[in-house]
Amino acid sequence: MSTSPAPEPRAPKAALIFGDPLDQQSSDDTDRGWGERPGSGGDAADDLKRFLDEKPPHHL
Repeated sequence: MSTSPAPEPRAPKAALIFGDPLDQQSSDDTDRGWGERPGSGGDAADDLKRFLDEKPPHHL
């Protein structure tokens, strides 16, 4: 009787990870990119400039 060589161990298959995707913060969860202007002082001149910049075209 002939003996066959011992089979070599296989590499483990990639496992699926079913973690909770809601435990990670997304870019929508931050205030960045929601229309805030960087460096706005909040004084009346800045408010007027923002109002004039964002005024709809039919209000000209």
